[in-house]
Amino acid sequence: MKIESDVFVNNGKIPIRYTCNGEGIQIPIKMFDVPKDAKSLALIVDDPDAPNGDFVHWVVWNIDPKISVIKNNNNISGATEGYTSLGKPGWVAPCPPSGIHHYNFKLFALDTVLSMSKLEKKESKRRY
Repeated sequence: MKIESDVFVNNGKIPIRYTCNGEGIQIPIKMFDVPKDAKSLALIVDDPDAPNGDFVHWVVWNIDPKISVIKNNNNISGATEGYTSLGKPGWVAPCPPSGIHHYNFKLFALDTVLSMSKLEKKESKRRY
């Protein structure tokens, strides 16, 4: 599988519009070469360079594998968002305090549709 965005390149800078210093809108994501037998997709976006350790910006599962673009949450109907490091579901715009931060966009093809609903904050930390 391959994942990319039209707004920045791998290891490039995320435009201010998509950070807390701009509009903080969700970064558009394109997904390619999803296995034909995938029943659902899961996505985790995190910042391993955060001062207190890994910061989770977004967790979403049960994404329809036929979807090739995610833009502003407008086409992930049926998917479930898990809790972020801020303790709530939904997209958290990058807002690093200082220095260079790397943001990982990890996409997983699953052979099932997960039966988990939104997890409580404590439970979600154990699962991710």
